[in-house]
Amino acid sequence: MSPRHTVRVATDLTDREACFAVRKEVFVAEQGVAEDIEYDAWDAVAVHVLAVREDGVPLGTGRLLHGEAAAARTGDPAVGSLGRLAVSREARGLGVGAALVRAIEDTARAAGLTALDLHAQTHAQGFYERLGYVAYGPEFPDAGIPHRAMRRTL
Repeated sequence: MSPRHTVRVATDLTDREACFAVRKEVFVAEQGVAEDIEYDAWDAVAVHVLAVREDGVPLGTGRLLHGEAAAARTGDPAVGSLGRLAVSREARGLGVGAALVRAIEDTARAAGLTALDLHAQTHAQGFYERLGYVAYGPEFPDAGIPHRAMRRTL
């Protein structure tokens, strides 16, 4: 039986630190992304979401950029940017990633956004396609990992 989890917007420093810990576990330790490029200035203005197990253990995270922060990435202030989606190894395959994406989409709708863009690692492209995202443009490297741009209209 899979552990129960909840997803919420990170509201305090403890939540944000839990988000960063999951990102460090997945992107830095597991995938070899340099820590100095994993965290950026957009973290300060992003809406972070956090998935936690019933006992409070963090399982996953993601972030939403909107407004000026998103426009810098998407070129359109009505299009948000979903990013830094990370799920701990123990929680993969349990629906945590999909729950995080849906929570980010709900937050984006509440902010008046009409679509979300993301840069998917190519191995995760199918996951995002199942959630309604469509790839566009050529494959490109980010932190040495192949990615594809994807978008979903909300």
